Amino acid sequence: MGFGNPLLQRWARGTASLGAWMTTADPQVAEFLASCGFDEVCVDQQHGLGDPASLAAAFRAIELQGAVPTTRVPSNDPALIGKSLDLGALGVIVPMVETTEQAARAVDAVRYAPGGHRSAGPLRGPIMRAAGAQADFEQIAVIVMVETAEGLRNVDEIAATAGVDAIYVGPADLAVSLGLSWDPDDWRESQARIHETAIDQVRESCQRHNVIPGIHCANGTIARRYLEQGFRMLTVASDLALLQLGGRAELAAARGLLDRPAVEAAAV
Repeated sequence: MGFGNPLLQRWARGTASLGAWMTTADPQVAEFLASCGFDEVCVDQQHGLGDPASLAAAFRAIELQGAVPTTRVPSNDPALIGKSLDLGALGVIVPMVETTEQAARAVDAVRYAPGGHRSAGPLRGPIMRAAGAQADFEQIAVIVMVETAEGLRNVDEIAATAGVDAIYVGPADLAVSLGLSWDPDDWRESQARIHETAIDQVRESCQRHNVIPGIHCANGTIARRYLEQGFRMLTVASDLALLQLGGRAELAAARGLLDRPAVEAAAV
Protein backbone atom coordinates (compact mmCIF):
# COMPACT_ATOMS: atom_id res chain seq x y z
CA MET A 1 0.00 0.00 0.00
CA GLY A 2 1.41 3.38 -1.02
CA PHE A 3 2.07 6.47 1.01
CA GLY A 4 -0.76 8.95 1.51
CA ASN A 5 -0.16 12.60 2.33
CA PRO A 6 -2.23 13.28 5.49
CA LEU A 7 -2.89 16.87 4.42
CA LEU A 8 -4.26 15.87 1.02
CA GLN A 9 -6.25 13.07 2.63
CA ARG A 10 -7.74 15.49 5.12
CA TRP A 11 -8.87 17.83 2.37
CA ALA A 12 -10.24 14.91 0.33
CA ARG A 13 -12.47 14.00 3.29
CA GLY A 14 -13.86 17.52 3.27
CA THR A 15 -12.13 18.44 6.53
CA ALA A 16 -10.36 21.76 6.98
CA SER A 17 -6.74 21.96 8.13
CA LEU A 18 -5.58 24.27 10.91
CA GLY A 19 -1.92 25.14 10.65
CA ALA A 20 0.88 27.00 12.40
CA TRP A 21 3.55 29.22 10.89
CA MET A 22 7.25 29.29 11.66
CA THR A 23 9.23 32.45 11.02
CA THR A 24 12.10 30.83 12.86
CA ALA A 25 13.46 27.47 11.76
CA ASP A 26 14.58 26.24 15.17
CA PRO A 27 13.78 22.51 15.56
CA GLN A 28 13.04 22.93 19.28
CA VAL A 29 10.48 25.62 18.50
CA ALA A 30 9.10 23.45 15.70
CA GLU A 31 8.65 20.49 18.05
CA PHE A 32 6.87 22.53 20.71
CA LEU A 33 4.65 24.25 18.15
CA ALA A 34 3.72 20.97 16.43
CA SER A 35 2.94 19.38 19.81
CA CYS A 36 -0.02 21.78 20.16
CA GLY A 37 -2.00 19.62 17.73
CA PHE A 38 -1.82 21.64 14.51
CA ASP A 39 -2.54 19.67 11.33
CA GLU A 40 0.43 21.17 9.51
CA VAL A 41 3.32 23.46 10.37
CA CYS A 42 4.83 25.69 7.68
CA VAL A 43 8.48 26.74 7.80
CA ASP A 44 8.77 30.08 6.01
CA GLN A 45 11.70 30.49 3.62
CA GLN A 46 10.43 33.69 1.98
CA HIS A 47 10.08 36.07 4.92
CA GLY A 48 11.41 33.74 7.61
CA LEU A 49 14.69 32.17 8.68
CA GLY A 50 14.10 28.82 7.01
CA ASP A 51 16.59 27.70 4.35
CA PRO A 52 17.81 24.39 2.93
CA ALA A 53 20.34 24.06 5.74
CA SER A 54 17.66 24.22 8.44
CA LEU A 55 14.64 22.53 6.83
CA ALA A 56 15.49 18.88 7.52
CA ALA A 57 15.88 19.39 11.28
CA ALA A 58 12.72 21.49 11.51
CA PHE A 59 10.72 18.99 9.45
CA ARG A 60 11.98 16.12 11.58
CA ALA A 61 10.76 17.86 14.74
CA ILE A 62 7.37 18.59 13.16
CA GLU A 63 6.94 14.98 12.02
CA LEU A 64 7.86 13.72 15.48
CA GLN A 65 4.72 15.36 16.84
CA GLY A 66 2.45 14.04 14.10
CA ALA A 67 2.01 17.26 12.08
CA VAL A 68 2.57 17.62 8.34
CA PRO A 69 5.70 19.60 7.40
CA THR A 70 5.13 22.27 4.77
CA THR A 71 7.16 25.24 3.61
CA ARG A 72 6.75 28.53 1.81
CA VAL A 73 9.52 28.72 -0.76
CA PRO A 74 11.20 32.08 -1.48
CA SER A 75 9.98 32.18 -5.07
CA ASN A 76 8.51 30.12 -7.89
CA ASP A 77 11.88 28.51 -8.61
CA PRO A 78 12.00 24.80 -9.55
CA ALA A 79 15.39 24.36 -7.86
CA LEU A 80 14.14 25.81 -4.56
CA ILE A 81 10.92 23.79 -4.74
CA GLY A 82 12.80 20.59 -5.58
CA LYS A 83 15.28 21.01 -2.73
CA SER A 84 12.42 21.60 -0.25
CA LEU A 85 10.73 18.42 -1.44
CA ASP A 86 13.96 16.43 -1.21
CA LEU A 87 14.26 17.56 2.41
CA GLY A 88 10.78 16.28 3.22
CA ALA A 89 8.17 18.97 2.60
CA LEU A 90 4.73 17.45 2.01
CA GLY A 91 3.32 20.78 0.87
CA VAL A 92 4.88 23.78 -0.87
CA ILE A 93 3.39 27.27 -0.70
CA VAL A 94 4.50 29.30 -3.72
CA PRO A 95 4.25 33.09 -3.32
CA MET A 96 3.18 35.80 -5.73
CA VAL A 97 1.44 33.63 -8.33
CA GLU A 98 -0.37 35.89 -10.80
CA THR A 99 -1.13 33.78 -13.88
CA THR A 100 -2.09 30.25 -14.84
CA GLU A 101 1.35 29.89 -16.47
CA GLN A 102 3.02 30.63 -13.14
CA ALA A 103 0.71 28.20 -11.36
CA ALA A 104 1.54 25.51 -13.94
CA ARG A 105 5.25 26.20 -13.37
CA ALA A 106 4.82 25.37 -9.67
CA VAL A 107 2.98 22.15 -10.49
CA ASP A 108 5.65 21.21 -13.02
CA ALA A 109 8.36 21.58 -10.34
CA VAL A 110 6.56 19.10 -8.08
CA ARG A 111 5.83 16.36 -10.65
CA TYR A 112 8.26 13.92 -12.21
CA ALA A 113 8.22 13.23 -15.95
CA PRO A 114 6.07 12.90 -17.91
CA GLY A 115 3.86 15.16 -15.81
CA GLY A 116 6.62 17.60 -14.89
CA HIS A 117 10.34 18.23 -14.67
CA ARG A 118 11.21 17.47 -11.06
CA SER A 119 14.62 15.89 -10.67
CA ALA A 120 14.79 12.53 -8.86
CA GLY A 121 16.60 13.05 -5.55
CA PRO A 122 14.37 11.92 -2.67
CA LEU A 123 16.98 12.23 0.14
CA ARG A 124 14.75 11.94 3.25
CA GLY A 125 11.77 10.41 1.45
CA PRO A 126 12.54 6.69 1.93
CA ILE A 127 13.03 7.24 5.65
CA MET A 128 9.93 9.30 6.39
CA ARG A 129 7.46 7.44 4.17
CA ALA A 130 6.22 3.89 4.32
CA ALA A 131 6.97 3.17 0.67
CA GLY A 132 9.33 4.43 -1.99
CA ALA A 133 7.45 4.29 -5.28
CA GLN A 134 7.55 7.32 -7.55
CA ALA A 135 3.86 7.99 -6.92
CA ASP A 136 4.58 8.27 -3.17
CA PHE A 137 7.02 11.11 -3.76
CA GLU A 138 4.43 13.00 -5.80
CA GLN A 139 1.97 13.08 -2.91
CA ILE A 140 2.66 16.78 -2.46
CA ALA A 141 0.18 19.58 -1.78
CA VAL A 142 0.72 22.29 -4.39
CA ILE A 143 -0.42 25.54 -2.81
CA VAL A 144 -0.13 28.78 -4.77
CA MET A 145 -0.53 32.21 -3.24
CA VAL A 146 -2.84 34.82 -4.73
CA GLU A 147 -1.83 38.08 -3.10
CA THR A 148 -1.79 40.73 -5.82
CA ALA A 149 -4.33 42.62 -7.88
CA GLU A 150 -3.03 40.82 -11.00
CA GLY A 151 -3.42 37.44 -9.32
CA LEU A 152 -6.93 38.41 -8.27
CA ARG A 153 -7.84 39.30 -11.86
CA ASN A 154 -6.66 35.85 -12.96
CA VAL A 155 -7.76 33.84 -9.95
CA ASP A 156 -10.39 31.85 -11.80
CA GLU A 157 -7.85 30.69 -14.38
CA ILE A 158 -5.31 29.95 -11.64
CA ALA A 159 -7.87 27.84 -9.77
CA ALA A 160 -8.58 25.93 -12.98
CA THR A 161 -4.90 25.05 -13.48
CA ALA A 162 -4.41 21.28 -13.43
CA GLY A 163 -2.47 20.09 -10.41
CA VAL A 164 -3.13 23.05 -8.13
CA ASP A 165 -4.48 21.72 -4.83
CA ALA A 166 -5.03 24.97 -2.93
CA ILE A 167 -4.91 28.74 -3.29
CA TYR A 168 -3.62 30.55 -0.21
CA VAL A 169 -4.42 34.22 0.33
CA GLY A 170 -1.74 36.52 1.68
CA PRO A 171 -3.98 39.25 3.16
CA ALA A 172 -1.24 41.84 3.77
CA ASP A 173 0.31 41.74 0.30
CA LEU A 174 -3.15 41.62 -1.24
CA ALA A 175 -4.10 44.76 0.68
CA VAL A 176 -0.97 46.61 -0.44
CA SER A 177 -1.53 45.59 -4.05
CA LEU A 178 -5.09 46.91 -3.85
CA GLY A 179 -3.81 50.29 -2.65
CA LEU A 180 -4.61 49.71 1.03
CA SER A 181 -2.46 49.75 4.14
CA TRP A 182 -1.24 46.32 5.23
CA ASP A 183 -2.62 47.14 8.70
CA PRO A 184 -6.43 46.62 8.84
CA ASP A 185 -6.64 49.09 11.71
CA ASP A 186 -5.86 51.84 9.17
CA TRP A 187 -8.79 51.00 6.90
CA ARG A 188 -12.02 52.90 6.50
CA GLU A 189 -15.19 50.80 6.30
CA SER A 190 -15.24 51.10 2.50
CA GLN A 191 -11.64 49.86 2.31
CA ALA A 192 -12.41 46.90 4.53
CA ARG A 193 -15.21 45.96 2.13
CA ILE A 194 -12.81 46.11 -0.84
CA HIS A 195 -10.48 43.69 0.91
CA GLU A 196 -13.24 41.30 1.97
CA THR A 197 -14.71 41.32 -1.54
CA ALA A 198 -11.32 40.34 -2.94
CA ILE A 199 -10.97 37.48 -0.44
CA ASP A 200 -14.49 36.32 -1.26
CA GLN A 201 -13.54 36.28 -4.95
CA VAL A 202 -10.65 33.91 -4.25
CA ARG A 203 -12.83 31.61 -2.15
CA GLU A 204 -15.57 31.50 -4.78
CA SER A 205 -13.10 30.67 -7.55
CA CYS A 206 -11.64 27.86 -5.45
CA GLN A 207 -15.06 26.43 -4.72
CA ARG A 208 -16.04 26.65 -8.38
CA HIS A 209 -13.00 24.59 -9.43
CA ASN A 210 -12.87 22.21 -6.44
CA VAL A 211 -9.63 23.73 -5.12
CA ILE A 212 -8.96 24.24 -1.41
CA PRO A 213 -9.33 27.90 -0.36
CA GLY A 214 -6.68 28.90 2.18
CA ILE A 215 -5.76 32.05 4.05
CA HIS A 216 -3.09 33.33 6.40
CA CYS A 217 -4.64 34.48 9.69
CA ALA A 218 -3.14 36.49 12.53
CA ASN A 219 -4.94 34.54 15.24
CA GLY A 220 -7.52 31.87 15.97
CA THR A 221 -10.43 34.30 16.17
CA ILE A 222 -9.82 35.49 12.63
CA ALA A 223 -9.26 31.91 11.47
CA ARG A 224 -12.60 30.85 12.97
CA ARG A 225 -14.37 33.59 11.00
CA TYR A 226 -12.85 32.47 7.70
CA LEU A 227 -13.47 28.82 8.54
CA GLU A 228 -17.16 29.65 8.91
CA GLN A 229 -17.06 31.36 5.50
CA GLY A 230 -15.81 28.20 3.81
CA PHE A 231 -12.01 28.41 3.89
CA ARG A 232 -10.42 24.99 4.41
CA MET A 233 -6.73 25.73 4.90
CA LEU A 234 -6.13 28.20 7.70
CA THR A 235 -3.03 29.36 9.50
CA VAL A 236 -4.04 29.92 13.12
CA ALA A 237 -0.86 31.21 14.77
CA SER A 238 2.84 31.89 14.23
CA ASP A 239 5.80 31.25 16.50
CA LEU A 240 7.10 34.81 16.96
CA ALA A 241 3.63 36.29 17.33
CA LEU A 242 2.83 33.77 20.06
CA LEU A 243 6.07 34.67 21.86
CA GLN A 244 5.24 38.37 21.72
CA LEU A 245 1.61 37.96 22.75
CA GLY A 246 2.44 35.63 25.60
CA GLY A 247 5.36 37.72 26.80
CA ARG A 248 3.38 40.97 26.74
CA ALA A 249 0.43 39.39 28.53
CA GLU A 250 2.55 37.98 31.34
CA LEU A 251 4.56 41.18 31.66
CA ALA A 252 1.35 43.19 31.88
CA ALA A 253 0.06 40.86 34.60
CA ALA A 254 3.27 41.27 36.59
CA ARG A 255 3.37 45.03 36.10
CA GLY A 256 -0.16 45.46 37.39
CA LEU A 257 1.10 45.99 40.92
CA LEU A 258 4.09 48.09 39.85
CA ASP A 259 1.93 50.53 37.92
CA ARG A 260 -0.32 51.29 40.89
CA PRO A 261 0.45 54.21 43.27
CA ALA A 262 3.02 53.27 45.94
CA VAL A 263 0.60 53.78 48.85
CA GLU A 264 -2.08 51.59 47.25
CA ALA A 265 0.45 48.88 46.35
CA ALA A 266 1.81 48.79 49.87
CA ALA A 267 -1.68 48.17 51.24
CA VAL A 268 -2.13 45.01 49.18
